[in-house]
Amino acid sequence: MTWAAGDHVAVVANARLTGEDRTDPFGDDLVDVHLQGGAIADIAPAGALPRAGVVLDAQGGWLIPGLWDHHVHTVQWALLTQRAPLGHADSAAHAAWLMADAPVLDDGRRIGTGFRHAFWPDAPTLEVLDAATGDVPTYLINADVHSVWLNSAALRREGHPVAGSGLLWEEPAFEISRRLNLVPTDVADAYVARMARDAASRGVVGIVDLDMAWNAEAWARRAADGFDTLRARFGVYPRDLQQALDLGIETGDAVDPAGLFRVGSLKVISDGSLGTRTAACSHAYPGDPLNHGMLTIPPDELVDLMIRATGGGLSCAIHAIGDIANTHALDAFALTGATGTIEHAQLVAHADVPRFAALEVGASVQPEHALDDRDLTDTVWATQTSQPYPLRALADAGANLLFGSDAPVSPLDPWAAMSAAVHRTRDGREPWQPGQAVDAATALAASTAEGSAGGSALRIGGVADLAVVAHDPLTADEKTLRGMQVAATMIAGRLTHVSA
Repeated sequence: MTWAAGDHVAVVANARLTGEDRTDPFGDDLVDVHLQGGAIADIAPAGALPRAGVVLDAQGGWLIPGLWDHHVHTVQWALLTQRAPLGHADSAAHAAWLMADAPVLDDGRRIGTGFRHAFWPDAPTLEVLDAATGDVPTYLINADVHSVWLNSAALRREGHPVAGSGLLWEEPAFEISRRLNLVPTDVADAYVARMARDAASRGVVGIVDLDMAWNAEAWARRAADGFDTLRARFGVYPRDLQQALDLGIETGDAVDPAGLFRVGSLKVISDGSLGTRTAACSHAYPGDPLNHGMLTIPPDELVDLMIRATGGGLSCAIHAIGDIANTHALDAFALTGATGTIEHAQLVAHADVPRFAALEVGASVQPEHALDDRDLTDTVWATQTSQPYPLRALADAGANLLFGSDAPVSPLDPWAAMSAAVHRTRDGREPWQPGQAVDAATALAASTAEGSAGGSALRIGGVADLAVVAHDPLTADEKTLRGMQVAATMIAGRLTHVSA
């Protein structure tokens, strides 16, 4: 029998189970998982019960919970395919030269993305970029999205003075990204649909969408147009908080009849980033004794926002990268009684690690960033005494880990995140800070809807958000885990992906 996306599966036959917290008696034996009403109705030895309805033959593959990416900038990630890649640029001059050949989009702009200038031997300047790109408005977005480099034509188009290096940081840079993401909705939604199909092919059933936009309207529109490839929880930013409060929408509320798309958290960015050297840290950045990064919102204003959100029924997702920012974010959770997550938690004071569990604040982290930033961390943060990328420390302290990609900062690929968390390496390099690795069961659970606290085993009565994969994630080596083949993905038993 052949299967297609949209089919409602009644039985996943001939599957193997995995998960450290399993309580079933089947071991490595093949089982049939019977689905009903979008949930797991029964698990039985293969062939023990009648197989009725659509039967998906797992052919000995492993059946796991469907995967989530807990931090995605959806439209910005989806639009990446129309933007020039700059991750391989090894100097400002090289990046400018690459943009000279970048395509001019329909709106008259050239857009590149993914550069990392922290190790460039030359500084970005307007002169270098203008010489390469001329009068075409040209925009280069940093890999961490916290800075953008504009040529003179782009600065004029966006209403900025033509002065300095052309680099914009933090909120001015975010505003540029918001403007660049304002493509026609039919165009954006087509790119989002393509992105979603790719995510489903990796076993993804849901994302946390943290686009810097009014996401309630966007997801309601996509639902009305028939989009159903992923679930989404979407963020609300401070500029839209009053609108959310006036509408009375609360965390968990659905904006579509099927309940696929739900209100998430108030998202507040409280500091900068490592690559832009703006993450708020207790020790100065090397060679820059007055630079400790920056808090992009004063602590008292952060508390006020979280009080307003909590009173309106919204959880909070607080971006905090440096140790000072993490301390202030945890303090704000303690003062307000807010629920939610700290996003990134890339540098955490040792004394703050146990506070995540004590305050029941989730650690929404991106394991691939540890490998992306390992050389930066060992240099730009060389004088810091707090723990960088403390995955194992947080897990051992009882914090709930929730893995994501921060796409487009890293690709939307939960298998890459799991591999980075477990093996702490890629491309044959020695593992980086292997003492902060977590076990595979924790990594798998952290890549599911409820995070590591929810476990990684399937249970009768659970929602049938599932994926069939070629290898056991709990025993796969680094290469196998990173390149995991996904045979099928289901949301409530409905196929969103099936391999040819």
